[in-house]
Amino acid sequence: MIEVVGLTVGYGDKIAVDDLTFTVKPGLVTGFLGPNGAGKSSTMRAILGLEAPRAGAALVNGRPYESLKEPMRQVGALLDASAAHGGRSAAAHLWCLARSNGIARRRVDEVLEQVGLAEVAGRRIAGFSLGMRQRLGIAAALLGDPGVLMFDEPINGLDPEGIRWVRDLMRRMADEGRTVLVSSHLMGEMALTADHVVVIGRGRLIADTAMTELIERFQRGVLVRAADRRALAEVLRANGATVREEGDGLSVSGVDAARIGELALAHGIALHELTPRNASLEEAFMELTGESVEFGSGGAAR
Repeated sequence: MIEVVGLTVGYGDKIAVDDLTFTVKPGLVTGFLGPNGAGKSSTMRAILGLEAPRAGAALVNGRPYESLKEPMRQVGALLDASAAHGGRSAAAHLWCLARSNGIARRRVDEVLEQVGLAEVAGRRIAGFSLGMRQRLGIAAALLGDPGVLMFDEPINGLDPEGIRWVRDLMRRMADEGRTVLVSSHLMGEMALTADHVVVIGRGRLIADTAMTELIERFQRGVLVRAADRRALAEVLRANGATVREEGDGLSVSGVDAARIGELALAHGIALHELTPRNASLEEAFMELTGESVEFGSGGAAR
């Protein structure tokens, strides 16, 4: 797994990551979220030994990345889809990586097939679209068949079919017991993909929780429709709920859906609808990070 313990990363007098601690566990897709400038990429680079921390540690399977022998067999990463020599073919690029980590040549063909690039394996990378480069970067991450996978904005440039393929790939990797950490600004996609979320702002931890718990934390109340809504409203108010009419139903806050159902049953009131209204991941994210946005757009430029 991945362990980040008291990690601090700085550039000159700017602190990018500030005493950050979290763990990414196997068997889950963990979404790594935060506004621009929050420190996500710096954290991921520190995990891969590309940034020297000022304090703390970032460990893969209990060890610093630089101490791993044949590291691509333990951790695969896509941080920058453009980090491949444009003059090389896709197959040559992967073969260079494979040789550096003692990986068999046949594995290159396997991952090219897996990511849908087998037919263009001999083409120069300079002619690849962004989506094709993303697929090549994912192929490189999978090359050593590692137990830990890290992706930074992996679906940039992909079409809908490609986005669904990446989502299914991450789910499959997690279901196999691998550790999957993925950073993305696309909240809707993260809501579909991630089991757990780590949210940071200005380099500090804001939330480290299950996706379902995060969404439930920002519940917007419950929509209720009943055979006798006036009677139900009286019962709910008597039990501490805030109730207001909404169309032919009631908008209820202060009690959860389960309690509403119990009270309706106890008073013989038939329910036609009982729908919890949780915030979307995007709404929850905006509330969590509102004070941590470094580059906001709330006012006119001066």
